[in-house]
Amino acid sequence: MPSVVGLLEQHELAARRRVDGLREEADRIQAELAAAELEWQEWAIARRRVDTVLAPDDGAAAEAEVTADPRDAEVQSTLRDAAKPKSQVPVWHQGLAWSVLSVDYQRILTALADRARLHQGPLTCQEMAAVFGMEVVPARVEALRSKAKRLVARGWLAEQQPGRFTLAAGVTGPGDGS
Repeated sequence: MPSVVGLLEQHELAARRRVDGLREEADRIQAELAAAELEWQEWAIARRRVDTVLAPDDGAAAEAEVTADPRDAEVQSTLRDAAKPKSQVPVWHQGLAWSVLSVDYQRILTALADRARLHQGPLTCQEMAAVFGMEVVPARVEALRSKAKRLVARGWLAEQQPGRFTLAAGVTGPGDGS
């Protein structure tokens, strides 16, 4: 029969091993947490930069501060996403004037209305950038593509072929009140 002291030493050794294992796991989790927080902050910064590039109002986006508390981030996100005048694209319906859209969206519609009037067919975003006198670089083309896709989703434009945009059926020139 083992001695009481021997049994206590075995239990103590088992408890020490468990404590050491848990400390190692806690250190690993702490390091993983620090890496995840850093990654989260980097993605938040990247999202803000993309928001700035794609912002429909002359590239000026509301600044959202990177915070350590996720609840603060939700509040900042809500404030940043609040509608700015003419920044949202309403769903198109008969009689809706182009003036409800920002100048950037009106410019896209005007270019496509001119193409339709001249029976020239759809435009790609690269062609739009060239028509607008923009430098045809990926950032500009993607900003236009984002706006065109938003107009498609709201019924202002049609995209019968991927990446080729035309006015949607029923949408006419800006002077016609629709």
